[in-house]
Amino acid sequence: MRNVVILAGGSGTRLWPMSRDDRPKQVLPLAAGQSLLRVAFNRLRGLVEPENIYVCTVGAYTDVVRKELPELGEHNIIGEPARRDTANAVGLASAVVARNDPDAVVAFVGSDHLISPEDEFRAAIEHGFEVVEARGRSLVTFGIEPTHPHTGLGYIERGDAIDGTRAFVVDRFREKPDRETAEEYLATGRFWWNSGMFVWQASTVLSVLDSLLPESAAKLREVASVWDTSEREATLAEIYPNLQKISVDYAVMEPASQGKVDADVVVVPMPVHWLDVGSWAALADTYAADANGNRTDSITLSCLLDSHDNIIVTDDPDHLVAAVGLRSHIIVHTQDVTMVCPLSDGERVKDLVARVQSDHANYI
Repeated sequence: MRNVVILAGGSGTRLWPMSRDDRPKQVLPLAAGQSLLRVAFNRLRGLVEPENIYVCTVGAYTDVVRKELPELGEHNIIGEPARRDTANAVGLASAVVARNDPDAVVAFVGSDHLISPEDEFRAAIEHGFEVVEARGRSLVTFGIEPTHPHTGLGYIERGDAIDGTRAFVVDRFREKPDRETAEEYLATGRFWWNSGMFVWQASTVLSVLDSLLPESAAKLREVASVWDTSEREATLAEIYPNLQKISVDYAVMEPASQGKVDADVVVVPMPVHWLDVGSWAALADTYAADANGNRTDSITLSCLLDSHDNIIVTDDPDHLVAAVGLRSHIIVHTQDVTMVCPLSDGERVKDLVARVQSDHANYI
């Protein structure tokens, strides 16, 4: 049976101070008044039955996820007691889904992406399902055709086409490149952005983890074996925080693409406009710009004099943000925090959050 898991465990530190411990970015109304999580859920309509949609999130977020998506059944929210990166998240979710359906096919999608057109997204995921159902030992990922030499994303180099499909063998995965390297990637026409979305048979990825991450795989199976019992929470709390913290790319996709296991890795193109909403600069791409390149959301009230190329956001429609002579800065105002930083340092907001955590923990 086909299933989809929405990965929603990120803390959204680069969108601080809007994103907080008790209201992570996934549930903020950042998509035309809707939360990113709601948009991700709605995007799946018609792809699988609602009872086959799961959300994998941090245990502390289960209540806010349940409030945001009341359609989800109690057992469709998979709560991790600690963040142990994506290899463990997808391993746990795969094991949980497979406990009642050993032949389950599972797609993993993000909770913080804006994607259009949505019918192309669904068509690509549908084709990923078809590839996996026809080639049981394939691990499918999805490539986004790059529009510019992005230095903040990983890349997939595609190889030969697979007969009878729109998929390609993955030659290799590439880390986030510098500008010159990214330009070289685009010039070849063989590289796609790594979307971080996947489809596979649950049994396949679990057997791959048995080979590549055996200790973690055994522990994840142990958790899944008691998932429907009263022992679940205690077993999770004992086992999960001690698992090796590692991403699915490092633990599974890269070694599998190098022939280290008996599963192959293929990439399906996803011809969409895809925005990973991981920073204020990325989110501002969804805002309209004024004649001077300043971007604000729909509720922000601002008065700018001789100011250019700024991002200004507030969660209070009655609060005026005024600036003179400001160039290429981010200003975010909330009830208890105002954050200002140069646009060029937008990725360092997560470092600022670490400092605030140390010095002013009540504001995290």
